[in-house]
Amino acid sequence: MSRILRALTIIQITVKYRLDLVVQDLLGKKSPAWLTLLRFLPNPTVARGERLKNALIELGPIFVKLGQTLSTRRDMLPTDIADELAQLQDRVPPFSSSQAAAIVTAAYDKAPDQVFAHFEAEPVASASIAQVHRATLLTGEDVAVKVLRPGVLAQIDQDLALMRTAANWLAGSSEDGRRLRPIEVVNEFDTILHSELDLVLEAANADQLRHNFPPNTSRGNLLFVPQVYWDYCRKSVLVTQWVDGVQINRLDDLRAAGVDLMKLSRDGVEIFFTQVFTDGFFHADMHPGNILVGTKGELFNRYIALDFGIMGTLSDIDKHYLAHNFLAFFHRDYKAVAQLHIDSGWVPATTRVDELAMAIRACCEPFFNKPIKDISLGLVLMRLFDASRRFNVEIQPQLVLLQKTLLNTEGLGRSLNPELDLWQTAQPILERWMKEQLGWPAFQKRFMAEAPKWAELLPELPRLLHSKLNEKPREASNQVLAVQLSTMQVQQRRLKRTMRFLAVLTISALLACVALSYIVWQLMRVMHEAM
Repeated sequence: MSRILRALTIIQITVKYRLDLVVQDLLGKKSPAWLTLLRFLPNPTVARGERLKNALIELGPIFVKLGQTLSTRRDMLPTDIADELAQLQDRVPPFSSSQAAAIVTAAYDKAPDQVFAHFEAEPVASASIAQVHRATLLTGEDVAVKVLRPGVLAQIDQDLALMRTAANWLAGSSEDGRRLRPIEVVNEFDTILHSELDLVLEAANADQLRHNFPPNTSRGNLLFVPQVYWDYCRKSVLVTQWVDGVQINRLDDLRAAGVDLMKLSRDGVEIFFTQVFTDGFFHADMHPGNILVGTKGELFNRYIALDFGIMGTLSDIDKHYLAHNFLAFFHRDYKAVAQLHIDSGWVPATTRVDELAMAIRACCEPFFNKPIKDISLGLVLMRLFDASRRFNVEIQPQLVLLQKTLLNTEGLGRSLNPELDLWQTAQPILERWMKEQLGWPAFQKRFMAEAPKWAELLPELPRLLHSKLNEKPREASNQVLAVQLSTMQVQQRRLKRTMRFLAVLTISALLACVALSYIVWQLMRVMHEAM
């Protein structure tokens, strides 16, 4: 019943803000026919971008997340809509200061003024899951205090239940629906969102990313991650180092501060590929509200990461598979890409390599050696999706976050440096990674990691080998005896069960005979007396 009510609520909000007109504007002649049924409603007076933004806010956190992702793709949206959706990155209407204070008090069993030397009642940023307040610790450090939005869990669970119903319907409706694996995708989304609602897990994510990009190192000079104050972290409250910076989409402010946007665009690509292929652990919510740029001091011209609630992970198998795929793409070796898809099981083993290679070539070849301004990754993905439908490619749920992050990264790169050649920038990074993973340096690294174990084992190796050779015949003999004994025990148990069954059967038969003899004797006695 709750799912039906939620569905009706979504429809009501859609009609209230006349989102049908927004869809018609964006899709034109391709818009669904049923939308024309709403043409008799009065025309709205509010601009379409503002209506869409307000509708997503009213619909709740999951829809706000969608709007945040769309806001990074100015190549796919009209400017007025993209500008309005950009406000969802950190300007969602905040909850009240009294509610924030109550959540902090419940987390520490103390009022905010007992925990912090100073706590600003008004938030500095507010998003779909939480809002951030500036504060000062009793020890003097300036910090950012992230407070979870009240009631957000129930709202997310309600929408996830509705999404799960839709996924079940889609999976059962057609072969194409099953190929998309919607149930697995929703389950992956469920795990991600519930992890984001535990701010202790977010603290752990931030700590891990800071470990991967430690300050005062070549990596740390690419990306700065604020320090976590673990003693102050709770499930509903997160406290991190306060860092000043300018949002990455405020290009005029960055230029005025002397920031090198070309360098930022190249660094962004390197950060993305380093996180994905070297660490297998990446920031998966890279909209401009979560990415700052330092404009002074030691953080000048450096990325600053915020909000670590959504992080992606990849296994070693996924990393190697994707790296080989990317390199094959960069070298335009579409046959290798096709073979990798078949070897990984993403497409049926009966697929012809040459046919799949030709389909991939048709999708990607038109976009090589072009600056990012002339490439629509959305169009590339649409073509690849059409090809994947033809060849029954299975969607991989574990890569959904990676695809979302790649779209965000390309969107940021497009805004910073429209002339950026994504392929040429990424290729040397990936080739260096492959050399580190598969070449002589990788062998040396693994050998040095195993050296202490070999140092302990080698002196004992002759004795262990001699002992093993001597024990082998006896062990083999013992194994044979053990098998024979086990077989005899099984047979003995079976024999005992059989004997018990025969004994019960015999006794039952004897009792039946006695009872029958008694009945016959009684009948004969009665007949004799009657005569």
